[in-house]
Amino acid sequence: MAPLTLALYQPDIPQNAGTMLRTCACLGVGAAIIGPSGFPVGDRDFRRAGMDYLDHVTIDRHASFAAFQDWRAARRRAGETRRLLLLSTHAAVSYLDCDYRDGDILLVGRESAGAPEEVHSAADLTLCIPMRQGLRSLNVAVAAAMAMGEALRQLRAA
Repeated sequence: MAPLTLALYQPDIPQNAGTMLRTCACLGVGAAIIGPSGFPVGDRDFRRAGMDYLDHVTIDRHASFAAFQDWRAARRRAGETRRLLLLSTHAAVSYLDCDYRDGDILLVGRESAGAPEEVHSAADLTLCIPMRQGLRSLNVAVAAAMAMGEALRQLRAA
């Protein structure tokens, strides 16, 4: 089990997905793609953003959020504790105030629509990146990198 996993909920911009998976490869973070995605995995922009780094990241693919939840339940029965930490602009808790644990799954929503209520309800903790008033959100790949960086800093210091 990777100490940390980044899960992409129905990604719809191939360049962002490729960038996040490339970041996972470089940082030693596992990845999960929860479908359906808004582009084929062989998409030219996806492959270009991920480059040859995609060969260096373990990617678990799930056909739906229900399938992802079934996978989490199976992991729990096998003795793995895998909290689901959702990054959201609607959260009240800062990603900097989270005590990350081995096995945590950071989940990012769709670039175009975020995550639906079903995903929010399933999250063990919902985290935000504090931003200046009046600004909506960061690029999802940037937000994911920031959260992974903080989580890994904490996990490696432990």
